Amino acid sequence: MSRIGGVGGGIGFIAMVLACAVTLAARPLRAEPASEDPCADRKSTTDIVECLATQAAVWDRRLSVSYQKLLDSLPARRRDRLRNAQRLWIQFRDANCAYFASRAGTIARVEASQCLLRLTTARAVELEEGI
Repeated sequence: MSRIGGVGGGIGFIAMVLACAVTLAARPLRAEPASEDPCADRKSTTDIVECLATQAAVWDRRLSVSYQKLLDSLPARRRDRLRNAQRLWIQFRDANCAYFASRAGTIARVEASQCLLRLTTARAVELEEGI
């Protein structure tokens, strides 16, 4: 697997992006599903990746809130199914985005960050609709 931005392969990169997302999650941020790329005005790879990580952190927080609300509203049997589905979804997200991170070149960092944002946004909306 190629080395991306000084971090080993795809899983290491995803871990780094998630660490940024957790750090940024403490900030009061808002995001809505964007019909256009909110980071399109960024010029450097670093700026684009940072912007995408910020957006992903917002959506990750929304996902967590929605997940907890939905979990609290379900009977025990359905709670267990939701927990299992969420664990499997996280595994899928990480593996899928690691695939994008495994490409050569700096575009891999952008594509992996876009993957994380895209999947996290979709899952957050899905869980919000289930509440």
